[in-house]
Amino acid sequence: MSRKSIRENLLKAGDQLVWNTGYAGTGVRDIVEAAGARPGSFTNHFTSKEDFVIEVLDRYFAYVSGLVEEALGDRSVRSVDRLRRYIDLITGKLADADYSRGCMIGNLSLEASFDNERLRAHLSKLFATWRGPFEACIAEGLEKGEIAPLGSAAELADFLLSAWQGAMLRMKVDRSPAPLATFRTIVFSTVFDGGKHA
Repeated sequence: MSRKSIRENLLKAGDQLVWNTGYAGTGVRDIVEAAGARPGSFTNHFTSKEDFVIEVLDRYFAYVSGLVEEALGDRSVRSVDRLRRYIDLITGKLADADYSRGCMIGNLSLEASFDNERLRAHLSKLFATWRGPFEACIAEGLEKGEIAPLGSAAELADFLLSAWQGAMLRMKVDRSPAPLATFRTIVFSTVFDGGKHA
């Protein structure tokens, strides 16, 4: 097996482990075993578990960024409808996982905020990058009067992503789509109401 395929197998196996057991619960030995790799192979490709998990996160973020572009990229669609499209698209992905997985970035943020400064800083950077396309979409909506001017585009993008992360957290606890539906109903009848506030 080539070095490239061993590395890929480690990342794929680790991705599943990080989803299932989080950062603290995922050990290097577990990753190697799940990948069917030889003991010691991990250190041939990664300098630490931290580096490994950051790469897993970056791969996940690339996937999420594709979903963001799919939902928000068509500027011929009203900004609020693009935001709604994103929420609906992600809700479908969450349903496919029986409302048990949530968001890897949000999941790891709960762990990394206290005892791993490098991972915490990387997650913070991902959230800031993630905000960008939402901020641009919301700025269009503010300019066209489709979104209530309750803050700047950056503040409203932060609010949207933070509140959505909270809804997903509650969804995981309850194993129910109800928190997602409540979030969608309230946020699109208040701040992102399509201009009905005007």
